[in-house]
Amino acid sequence: MTSNTKSTTSSKSHLGAAAIALAAVSALLAGCSSGGSSGKDPLAEGSAGGDTVVVGSNNFAESILVADIYGEALKAKGVKVEYKPNIGSRETTYGLLKNGSVTVLPEYNGALLAYLDPKAAPTTVEATTEAITAKLDSGLTLLDPAPAQDKDSVTVNAATAKKYGLTEKSTIADLKDAAKDLVIGGSPEFQTRHQGLKGLTSEYGLEFKSFKALDAGGPLTQAALKKNTVQVADVFTTDPTIAKEKFVVLQDPKNLFGFENVQPLVYKSGLDQKGVDALNAVSAKLDTATLLDLDTQVQSQHKDPLDVAKAWLKSAGLG
Repeated sequence: MTSNTKSTTSSKSHLGAAAIALAAVSALLAGCSSGGSSGKDPLAEGSAGGDTVVVGSNNFAESILVADIYGEALKAKGVKVEYKPNIGSRETTYGLLKNGSVTVLPEYNGALLAYLDPKAAPTTVEATTEAITAKLDSGLTLLDPAPAQDKDSVTVNAATAKKYGLTEKSTIADLKDAAKDLVIGGSPEFQTRHQGLKGLTSEYGLEFKSFKALDAGGPLTQAALKKNTVQVADVFTTDPTIAKEKFVVLQDPKNLFGFENVQPLVYKSGLDQKGVDALNAVSAKLDTATLLDLDTQVQSQHKDPLDVAKAWLKSAGLG
């Protein structure tokens, strides 16, 4: 998924606070996930020895959950797995995949394409995969996309929606006049990505009052939106907080955020056909409703993501 960044002096203080809070959250999530028990630095270089498959995740809850699903599905087929959770953003994880330090990573096809080719604008999932493949490092490959999608979104809190008459039928363009009075929040990378502030300006003409660097759709972003520290934020569409807090997700008619199907990105030489088949089987059964339910169990009910992953795999006949 995508993320955000921010202004000079004040942004540095926000980034520092965000980093501290995110570190604490990441440590907690790592402790809950299968990868958290190793105690190893997730950024440690070098791929695992022998036939071990290294499953990595980005630094947000859903990525950790899906990584646990991938890892446990591989284990069920007799594959030796090591986890590297909470690594960071795509700017970091893509390089670790390229050098083989990570073998498998949950990705989101549209966001990955925007990273590889910001000008691409495919109109189907298949075209998205083809466009990614054309730009992908030769040592990497995409496996089958899941029907499940989790998009970045421009989301406003309940107070802002009421003030400006915004509903679930409203579009991002409806913020154009109000944006100058609103603070938008998200992860640091969101500020520099086309699927972020750049695209919101070029596609929708939005110029916000300021940007607040938080996290990638995680607890910092949720809390800031709830407390009205920010009025607008990049929130992932499968986030259970949206319904709970009556946030309003604005429609994206220009398809800035594109397709966001969950899709395994793989270091080719690190995964055999047995592993490929196991991950494709996961994708075949993971739809958006299921992903939202699993996210709710982890993020709202505070269940261990590893336990949630195992239970779902068993129910789906994959564990």
